[in-house]
Amino acid sequence: MSKLNYFGRPWVVFNANDPQHREWYNQFQLNHSWGHCPVRFILADTSSNLITQIQRELVKFYMNEEFQSA
Repeated sequence: MSKLNYFGRPWVVFNANDPQHREWYNQFQLNHSWGHCPVRFILADTSSNLITQIQRELVKFYMNEEFQSA
C-alpha cells in the first residue's frame, strides 16, 4: 500500500440525508474545490460523473422534503 492510501482522506459514498455531506457539497459549490473536504466522495451507481450524481440525489432529497406523502 502506498503512503498516499495510508494518509489520504477516507472514501465515502455521498448520502443526501446526511447534513454534513450536504454542507461539504455546498462548500464545494462556493469554492469550486474539494480542498477543504475531509473525505473523498465516490460514485455509488453507474453514473460516470460525481457532481451529477450528487445533484440528482439532492434533488430527490429536497423534493421528498417538500412533497412528503400525506
